[in-house]
Amino acid sequence: VQLQASGGGLVQPGGSLRLSCAASGSIFSIDAVAWYRQAPGKQRDLVAIIASDGSTNYADSVKGRFTISRDNAKNTGYLQMNSLKPEDTAVYYCNADIRDGRFRLYNYWGQGTLVTVSS
Repeated sequence: VQLQASGGGLVQPGGSLRLSCAASGSIFSIDAVAWYRQAPGKQRDLVAIIASDGSTNYADSVKGRFTISRDNAKNTGYLQMNSLKPEDTAVYYCNADIRDGRFRLYNYWGQGTLVTVSS
């Protein structure tokens, strides 16, 4: 099983980006999907998480600006980021709890995708 994150880039303050996290391989089901971010010199922090029932939680710093979602048919999670600020600049990582074809549950990380918010 692999997670592939994409969608990062350079955006001006106030702009928007949508990150995607696609899971591939022998997948039976995906439980929670989360996005984390790590700014230079800082620890990796949770940004948003969506459970298998669709319930969500967000870091206070992104509430009202970011939206996490998922498409179970495509085994893909998304992070829509609006009203971006320079302090949102970081490497963003997706994370998921995935049950494989043998019903074993593992936690996976995708590779990071860089988001730079700058004028």
